[in-house]
Amino acid sequence: MRDAVRAAVAVCPIEVAISVVGGCWKLSVVKNLRDRTLRFGELRRAVGSVSERMLTRQLRELEQDGIVHRQVYAEVPPRVEYRLTDLGKSLGPVVDTLDQWGAHYGDNAPE
Repeated sequence: MRDAVRAAVAVCPIEVAISVVGGCWKLSVVKNLRDRTLRFGELRRAVGSVSERMLTRQLRELEQDGIVHRQVYAEVPPRVEYRLTDLGKSLGPVVDTLDQWGAHYGDNAPE
């Protein structure tokens, strides 16, 4: 558990959730890993206009927090795959709700 999450535990459960999944691209990563395992390049293309550095950082944090599992294969060139853990899969209903809300907001946002 990262220090930021550990500190949030002392505050409230919502702060814990925000500490784990808040931040650039994390929920998009979770959404794209829901039904499949992806290699880094596939995930980067699926997520969108995220830089390699930012995606790497977000994946490391999600891995440290137990949301994403990183599998490295001893091959040349190395193959690295990412998948959700059981804990990460439990975010499915949250991702669905936020996805629906975001679509609704996009259709109904004030101009």
